[in-house]
Parts: sequence; C-alpha cells; structure tokens
Amino acid sequence: MAPPGSPVLPLTVLVLLLWGAPCTYGRRSDVRVITDENWRELLEGEWMIEFYAPWCPACQNLQPEWESFAEWGEDLEVNVGKVDVTEQTGLSGRFIITALPTIYHCKDGEFRRYQGPRSKKDFINFISEKEWKSIEPVSSWFGPGSVLMSSMSALFQLSMYIRTCHNYFIEDLGLPVWGSYTVFALATLLSGLLLGLCMIFLADCLCPSKRRRPQPYPSKKSLPEFSQPLKKVEEEQEADEEDVSEEEAKNGGGAKKDFVQADALRQRAVGPSQAADQS
Repeated sequence: MAPPGSPVLPLTVLVLLLWGAPCTYGRRSDVRVITDENWRELLEGEWMIEFYAPWCPACQNLQPEWESFAEWGEDLEVNVGKVDVTEQTGLSGRFIITALPTIYHCKDGEFRRYQGPRSKKDFINFISEKEWKSIEPVSSWFGPGSVLMSSMSALFQLSMYIRTCHNYFIEDLGLPVWGSYTVFALATLLSGLLLGLCMIFLADCLCPSKRRRPQPYPSKKSLPEFSQPLKKVEEEQEADEEDVSEEEAKNGGGAKKDFVQADALRQRAVGPSQAADQS
C-alpha cells in the first residue's frame, strides 16, 4: 500500500486520463463540414444540416447532441452536416439564416426547416418516422439553387468583403473612419457610372434607336398628282365666278328694263300737263 504522501496515485490518475483522451477527443467526427465549394452535395440524398456560429451559446449546447446524432447517420441513411456562418457567409445568405442555430432537412433537393426539439432522440425520430413529410418544403423561388438566392449569396459575400477592406484600411493602413467611408463612396460612385455606361452600350447594341431621316421634296413627276386637285378647285372657282357674273348680268338687264318702263310712264304722265300749260 502506498503511503499517504506518495505521488503514485496522482500519476496513475494522470496516465488514465491521457489514455482515455485520444478515445474521447481523437475520434473522427461524423459531421461533415459544408462550405461554399461543396454545398451542392446537399442536392443529392438525404441531409440534416446545422447552421451555427462558434460564439453562439445555444450552438455550443447543441454540439454534443448533434455529434451523437451524427453517429446514427449511417444506420438512418442520412448525412449530417454543419455550416459555420462566420466563415461561409455565402451560405448564410443562400439559406437566409436569421437565427442560430438553424437546422434544415433536405431530401433530393427539397429543403424543409426543422423547428422541433433539439435532442438526439428527437432528431432520430424525425428521420426514422419521416416526420419531415408533414412540413411544407421551401418554395423553388427561395431554394438555395435559385437565381434569387444565388444573388443574395453574392450580396452577402460582397458585404463581408467590404467589411474586410474596411478593417484593413483602419487597422493596417491607419486611415480614419471617415477616410475609409470616403474611399467606399468614391468606389460606389465610379462603379455606378461604369455600370450605367455598360447598360447604355448594351441597350444601344440590342435595341438600336431609329433615327428619323429627312423627307425628300416631291419630284416633278409627282407634281401632276398634286396639281389635279388644285386644277379642280380652280375650275370650280371659275365656274362660280361665271355663275355670279351671269346672275349680275341678268339682274342688270332687268333693272335697265324697269328704268326704261318707269321713264316712259313718267313721260306719259308729264306730257298732258305740259300741253295744258302751253295752251
């Protein structure tokens, strides 16, 4: 028996701990890491994917249950994966991750969001009893492979790139904050101008504008065609003038006849009176 002050017992405990450490921590994880490069593997087969962040307490509490559930992946014929949103910003935008941790189930390209209890037993029942069939899948418009979500992924990656550049300007180059904002403002203005010029160029190439050509003056050959209506108008005017002149002539002749008849009557009336005076 070892004396009370002997270091044999502590050494024995230390050896046992070191022996058991490789078995506990050196075991290969069954959880597959999903990145922006291999995320299309999710479109084939059945998957359970966890979106997490290392600084998230809820994600840290979920990790032991998720690792234990991954050990049953081969028996359940399901692949178990995880995505670190702090490193894979494109996938966080592609799946619109607004809360952590977020779990998705995928079956042959159809994605469903898991919102049940987060324990190993619940995960196993969800797959073995096919409880995922009762959940409405995500619309194809908002699926991770759609054009909309691809654009959202690119936007998230751009925002992360801008943040990295901002930190580089401030920390490495020593620029003030307003100086970094000025650089980004100028870059935004120049990129907008270039984009506008490119859009105008493409629009002009695809849909060229129709330029109006000046209309030529009518040639001599076409004059008779236009002169025929004018001749008709002139002939009508001349005919009207002749009718008016004839009416005036008739009216004038009648007036003269009336004047002669009136003069004759006046002479007849005046004639006897003059003869009486002379006598």
